[in-house]
Amino acid sequence: MSVDSDDTSGRIYDPDADHAFPDGRLNAVLDTVTTDEEIQAYLEAQNINPVARKRYNDHGAKHIDIVRNRALCLYDLLKQGGVEFNGAADHGLDEADEAVIIALATTLHDIGHVVHRDSHPYYSIPLAADLLDDLLDEFYDVRQAVQVKGEVLHAILCHHTEENPLTLEAGVVRVADALDMERGRSRIPYKRGGRGIDTVSSQAIETVTLSSGDDYPVLVEIAMNNAAGVYQVDNLLKAKLKDSGLEEHVRIVALNTREDGNQIVERIEL
Repeated sequence: MSVDSDDTSGRIYDPDADHAFPDGRLNAVLDTVTTDEEIQAYLEAQNINPVARKRYNDHGAKHIDIVRNRALCLYDLLKQGGVEFNGAADHGLDEADEAVIIALATTLHDIGHVVHRDSHPYYSIPLAADLLDDLLDEFYDVRQAVQVKGEVLHAILCHHTEENPLTLEAGVVRVADALDMERGRSRIPYKRGGRGIDTVSSQAIETVTLSSGDDYPVLVEIAMNNAAGVYQVDNLLKAKLKDSGLEEHVRIVALNTREDGNQIVERIEL
């Protein structure tokens, strides 16, 4: 398995492409989010505690960009595969609101880091709630805004805690958070300069790509240059997929790309 580093298929959400869902509202919300001064300030400030103070890996604007892109690509593939989502639907909201919930939750899921790295999802809730109050007024009436806000906060809470997602929208956010693992960008916190399994295994992951599978709506392909990368796949991605609601729709395949004959593990499927 080889992946062209310039290939954005399954990696970058393209607002101008054709999608398996109504994307007009999502694209309008994304335009607002990316130009909102307060939101962008949070995305910058939220990296100080985990990175500058605790010496962990990146949790700032780049992480958010990667996770949001992966989440929307994952969502698109699931919709192509005929998967029915329940978060927006349970409220009688439009199908177009599913992607809005996912996009806003991935954007705001880590802002609680401005308070503390530890238990950050719980700190993200009140901070995101305030931001959503202003943002959603532009697109929804009061009743709809409350419903969308609740679903976004649910997805934020479930991305990194013991609380399991009750909606597939929240499941997408949870899994997408783990898809930011390429070239040392593990979601398992490690201290920079360390040589433990968290650090070594994270450096083993070369690329993560999403595509339609033969028997599953989504195939996640992970190229790694060292068998230690299996630790990331098993303890991060597989762990987040479990109880996400997406288990029956997503297949994970990891492949060791080393060509020097020292492949302990050549291929693993989960």
